[in-house]
Amino acid sequence: MQVQRDTIIGDILDYDESCTKVFESFGMFCVQCPASRAETVGEACEVHGVDPETVIDQLNAELKKT
Repeated sequence: MQVQRDTIIGDILDYDESCTKVFESFGMFCVQCPASRAETVGEACEVHGVDPETVIDQLNAELKKT
């Protein structure tokens, strides 16, 4: 899996739950909320005021570990 801005959070977490810690490291503790699982990474980053490229880079790095 390769994460991009339009990747759905729920799809990422279904693929690898360890990515939860990446979201939480940016203060995105709502990833367990059912509504947020339907958001894209870009949308979530915008709501939380986080640089999406930084989050995407860290998510892809986490996914490479598996």
